[in-house]
Amino acid sequence: MACKSVGLLAIAAVALLAACGSPQNTSGFAIVKLDPALDAIVSADATLETLGDRFGLTEGPVWIQDDANGYLLFSDLIANVIYKRTPDGQLSAFLENVYDGPDILNVGQQTRRGRMNVIIIGANGLTLDREGRLIIASPASRAVFRIEKDGTRTVLADRYQSKRFSGPNDVVVKSNGSLYFTDGNSGLRGGANSPAREIPFNGFYLVRNSTVTLVGSNEGFAQGFPNGIALSPDEKHLYVTIGRKIMRYDIQADDTVANGVEFLDVENNDGLKVDANGNVFSTTGAGPGEVRITSPEGKRLGTLRLPQPPGEPREQICATNVGFGDADGKGLYITACTHVFHIRLNSPGVRPGPSPLIQADRIRK
Repeated sequence: MACKSVGLLAIAAVALLAACGSPQNTSGFAIVKLDPALDAIVSADATLETLGDRFGLTEGPVWIQDDANGYLLFSDLIANVIYKRTPDGQLSAFLENVYDGPDILNVGQQTRRGRMNVIIIGANGLTLDREGRLIIASPASRAVFRIEKDGTRTVLADRYQSKRFSGPNDVVVKSNGSLYFTDGNSGLRGGANSPAREIPFNGFYLVRNSTVTLVGSNEGFAQGFPNGIALSPDEKHLYVTIGRKIMRYDIQADDTVANGVEFLDVENNDGLKVDANGNVFSTTGAGPGEVRITSPEGKRLGTLRLPQPPGEPREQICATNVGFGDADGKGLYITACTHVFHIRLNSPGVRPGPSPLIQADRIRK
């Protein structure tokens, strides 16, 4: 989640009960086609479904395919909860007190959500490992941890060279179990200027065989910090958003990365995912809500432009992240600050976890 830091006073907000399955506030939705290839990905007449509209600050959508129906998990960074939503519209708290440490009055970066000054406490990026266990990037905990089958937590990474992270932001897992994550500043009450900051830069890291390795950072970039992170379907490339740049790196035999090249230069970047054909779905963060669709060659194909409702109290519809779901992988879930949206696609995306869809796509390629 890319949010703009604000002043000294922060007000913690509590997420309200969300309206589920509502078609409201979608009249301003638009599919902007920049290339005919977009038609194979999403139909021009595809409709946007509002799954909820009264959340605090949503992030990290991930689909769990545990039976014929499956369900969606997503984070609320303000409410300190991970929500579960089933296809029939039932919403419940999947995990409360994501940050469960002793220092809740001094952790979490201040940010803006609509007109409110708020504090980032809850989870950010979510993914699954190959055993289907939930992996959580927790900014306020300054750690990446795993939820075991019995509900206990296992910390996978909380330090680099004995120094604590500043706020893990997003996370992705390779099929061999190696894990990549980005580290921002959202775990620190004062953000980048916090006296509690221990690492003077923002990096993205590899966790392999319980060893944490720095594989890249924001040093040399004009602005921003490593934020969204995703793998190509064949796992040969790692995508990372840093400021207005989306970078693509070659993954080496030891899972480190090399040969970073600029994939896209565009204002505002946050979370991103890659579909089964290698198309990149990237989001605009706290700015106007857009999901940009770009071919593997770096050609912009189109944009999903989210509605922006008028009136007061001011809502904030942004685009923080996306995730592919539904039984066939053709559902696109969009976390959008106060909202969560869903749209059906014509082609599937890559779902994390022990999904036959993922393995079939990788074998096909």
